[in-house]
Amino acid sequence: MQVTDVEKVPSLFSRTNPFQAKVLKNMNLNGEGSTKETRHIELSLEGSGLSYVPGDCLGVVPDNDPELVASILEVMKWDPETAVVINKQNETLPLKEALLKHFELTLLSKKIVQQAAEFSDNEALKQLVADTEQLKAYTDGRDVLDLLSEFGPWKASAHEIVALLRKMPPRLYSIASSFAANPGEVHLTIGAVRYMAHGRERKGVCSVMCAERLNEGDTVPVFVQLNKHFNLPESSEQDIIMVGPGTGIAPFRSFIQERAVSKAAGKAWLFFGDQRSATDYLYQEELEQYQQAGALTKIDVAFSRDTAQKVYVQNKMQENSQELFAWLERGAYFYVCGDKQNMAKDVHNTLIDIIEKEGKLSREEAEAYLNGLQEQGRYQRDVY
Repeated sequence: MQVTDVEKVPSLFSRTNPFQAKVLKNMNLNGEGSTKETRHIELSLEGSGLSYVPGDCLGVVPDNDPELVASILEVMKWDPETAVVINKQNETLPLKEALLKHFELTLLSKKIVQQAAEFSDNEALKQLVADTEQLKAYTDGRDVLDLLSEFGPWKASAHEIVALLRKMPPRLYSIASSFAANPGEVHLTIGAVRYMAHGRERKGVCSVMCAERLNEGDTVPVFVQLNKHFNLPESSEQDIIMVGPGTGIAPFRSFIQERAVSKAAGKAWLFFGDQRSATDYLYQEELEQYQQAGALTKIDVAFSRDTAQKVYVQNKMQENSQELFAWLERGAYFYVCGDKQNMAKDVHNTLIDIIEKEGKLSREEAEAYLNGLQEQGRYQRDVY
């Protein structure tokens, strides 16, 4: 078979059959003294047949935290070697391995609590399940260990409890590299999630696995997920404006690398923000090199903890409102990636403010203008 034929063959690897990608590099992007930990991870796709375009996502299938699994086994006094069924095909695995690799343990659904209540005589649990509002509040921020330790003893076998759990879902991350710039590799930018809730430290399943237990030379199961709604313009002559604070920088690193390789004629403007410039300016050196080389026309940064008055990416947009609107009028594409809860809403509203002010439009006209951009595919969001 010739090489040209190989390239036409679709990859055998997918969501249902992930590829074991070797870890080439895993480093912390934040400086000493930062309150954050953001991992830059480089994985090999050699031999997978997988490829991607800027804007696509990588699915990662994580393992659970071994400490969490050990705590569940201890609380339930279960034998780790007990065989349990893990799927509809009646495949079995030792309990410990099943809990590590196959089941979601950190999210509690109302359904799991309701079904578990049938295996307990605990009055408090019966009352909880009877009250929809209380049940909803209970499941928020709690996990399977909370449920099992708070409402025992249980009249159920390990097999019956495991049967209530849902399958471990993969985690999707915006790809932080261009395939053209890094053939045979894929890069990720992942913020480690750790927080206290209900008296215990909680850890993001995949992000903390990547931060604490994924070493160079290890392999991790991955697949490529296309993202049809977040792509570079078809013409490289179009200008692009990218707003990506924190790990929202990921797809824009991919965009910038791609445009550098293709020597795109269009201009590129990046808004990046985080807490402190000294410790949290992700990819600073690289971005500044791209700016010197001309692949990035303009960088505006906002570091919220560097000043008494907190400054965010939307404040930087406001400061540059005249120029930003001029770029839009010339046909620029506008992209946002990152936090859906606050940042994306603030950026959206700021964009309407800018269009209203600089375009001398009414609020309704400014909103219609932005809707028009969205319909043309010139306003794209990758928010989570």
